[in-house]
Amino acid sequence: MATPLDVRDRWADEVHRAATAFTDLLAAGWGPPLPGAGATADRWAALHALGRTDLPLARLAEGHADAVAVLAELDGPTVERGERLGVWAAEPPSGRVSARRTAGGWRLAGTKQWCSGARACTAALVTAHAEDGRRLFLVDLSAAGVTPRPGRWVSAGMAGSDTADVELDDVPALAVGGPRAYLDRPGFWHGGIGVAAVWAGGATGVADALADVVRTAAPDPHRDATWGAVDVALTGVDGALAVAAAEVDADPDDRAGTAARRAGRVRGLAARTGTEVLDAVGRALGAGPTGHDAGYAARSADLTVYLRQHHGERDLAGLADALRGTR
Repeated sequence: MATPLDVRDRWADEVHRAATAFTDLLAAGWGPPLPGAGATADRWAALHALGRTDLPLARLAEGHADAVAVLAELDGPTVERGERLGVWAAEPPSGRVSARRTAGGWRLAGTKQWCSGARACTAALVTAHAEDGRRLFLVDLSAAGVTPRPGRWVSAGMAGSDTADVELDDVPALAVGGPRAYLDRPGFWHGGIGVAAVWAGGATGVADALADVVRTAAPDPHRDATWGAVDVALTGVDGALAVAAAEVDADPDDRAGTAARRAGRVRGLAARTGTEVLDAVGRALGAGPTGHDAGYAARSADLTVYLRQHHGERDLAGLADALRGTR
């Protein structure tokens, strides 16, 4: 029977590969424009491009880009060159981090789950529960008391994202914004569309395998029809991202109150399209690429897992709430 250590070691090479690519990407100066600053389309295009070629890297880069945007929106500290940030804001029922205010500042304790880049990041924005509500904190991951606990991840999909539990034992932290500031800012919804751009890029990467075959093989009416259908679906997502980017730039502070519904629509469309592309391309190409093409197999596995970040009917019900004007 495999032990947690065996599982951890199974993905060590992929974790190292993605972490190295992440470090090199930021060292080369990668950093998309902030959302709502007039070039949101360029921001999402940069995320889309990474997702098309390397979803684990895109996951890490998106987290860093989101953290930079959050700190800018909430008047946090400037991100220095060489720092690699993540946003660890998942709140599953089984994991909880508590925040305690002391004379010397805030201290965090608990286990944070779903921490992508657990060992690749140098700092992270972490949500935690304080007496006055949920707050956001900046944590130096080199601080005493920060302990990543890899080993629970068993899927080949997104293994390179190094998503793990991180234990925080009386760790010093800097509060960023006030209670609920992270969730209540308009940029929360803008950032959610950035994730959808990565999903769309991942779907395009999967579709590239079909496009390569169609362009080089003899015509096949069934395969050609699938390629056409996939192109229609991906074009729809690209169009939705373009419209959303223009709307965010026109109203970055969400004075119209449409950010939640916009994000729900684009994320829902991107998730549905990604699922459709995985199924359609898989049927059109058969088992061959999945069994013999390492790149295609990895992209398909990564996208399958990453799309689960969209919570299906739960998120669609949230969109319905936004459409009613209740949030």
